[in-house]
Amino acid sequence: MKANIHPTYHANATVECACGNSWEVGSTKESLRTEICSKCHPFWTGEQRIVDTEGRVERMMRRYSLGSTDKS
Repeated sequence: MKANIHPTYHANATVECACGNSWEVGSTKESLRTEICSKCHPFWTGEQRIVDTEGRVERMMRRYSLGSTDKS
């Protein structure tokens, strides 16, 4: 095997979610950012939320007159 070609492994890399939750994992990057984690994902929280970052849901609701697009 060739020497010095592998990235540096960080045993305590920090992962930060958009909801504010953070935890440590092993990674080749020192820090990672994510939009959804197990603390805020609808599958694990039981909430019915629409996660839309580009406005696609609102555009579909307007196009087909499907009602309100409240994100509560």
